[in-house]
Order: sequence, then structure tokens, then C-alpha cells
Amino acid sequence: MAHADGTRERALMALNRDFVGRTYAAAQPYEVSRVKIREFAAAIGDNNPIYRDKSAAQAAGHPDVVAPPTFPIVFSLQSGGEALADPDLGLNLAMVVHGEQRFEYARPIYAGDELVTRSTITDIHSAGRNELLTLRSEITTLAGEPVCTTYNTIVERGGAG
Repeated sequence: MAHADGTRERALMALNRDFVGRTYAAAQPYEVSRVKIREFAAAIGDNNPIYRDKSAAQAAGHPDVVAPPTFPIVFSLQSGGEALADPDLGLNLAMVVHGEQRFEYARPIYAGDELVTRSTITDIHSAGRNELLTLRSEITTLAGEPVCTTYNTIVERGGAG
């Protein structure tokens, strides 16, 4: 639509529902390090020593430093990023906000883990003028041991027209 000043706005369109069910794998495993865990814990303001000190983590019964529960946000969207950037999906990244995030753990994430993420678009639907897209990411070790499943809902504001 053209405005009086000559500028144009993007036509608001629903996201491409053909993307539901598509799965994307991260290009490389994510190597969890003590430094990254410590930096993440500092960023979220959590001073729990099991996130910073191997001895404290071992005293609590863990093999190494433990990642805070929300740590997978650091890498879990890497595999879904390919889908979100695909122009055929129709997502206007400038209008995206984070809607919801949850984590289901099979076991904690530890320093030294090498993790593989596969993300699947599980739902796309309209809610009022917004489009909601849900990604489920399965996180496993290189050997295929389940570690965590994340669920991310992103909202494209105004995308439904």
C-alpha cells in the first residue's frame, strides 16, 4: 500500500503453513564449555556455585559444572534459524518478538557435552492480527542420548493482517 509521502508498507500476509512439520538440523554440534556456562550464569544474574565451580558441582553430585536450566536458548535456535530466514516462510524478522519458551529435561547439561539440535516447526497459527510459530528442538548428545527438548513460540506482530 502506498502512502501519501510515497513510502510503501509490506503487505501483511500469513506465514506459509507448508512449513509445519519441516525439521532442520544444526550444521555443527554445540560444545558446552565452563566459560560459556559461567558467562550465561553471570548474564542471568545467578550466582549458584554449581554453574561456576567444578568442585562445587561435584560436591552436589554432578560430574562437572552444570548449565542453568535456560542455557539451551544459547544454541537451540541455531537449527531453526535456517527456517526462520527462508523467504518462502514469509516471516518479517523486524516484527518478531519472543512469545514463550519452555524446557523439558532428560538430564542436566554439563561442561564438556557436545550437543546436537534438531528443530521442527510444529505449529503456525493466527491469533488476532499476529502470527505465532512454534519450534520444538530435540537436543541430544553425539551418541543420541536425549538431553533436553525446548519449545519456542515466536510472534510476528501484525503478520495476520
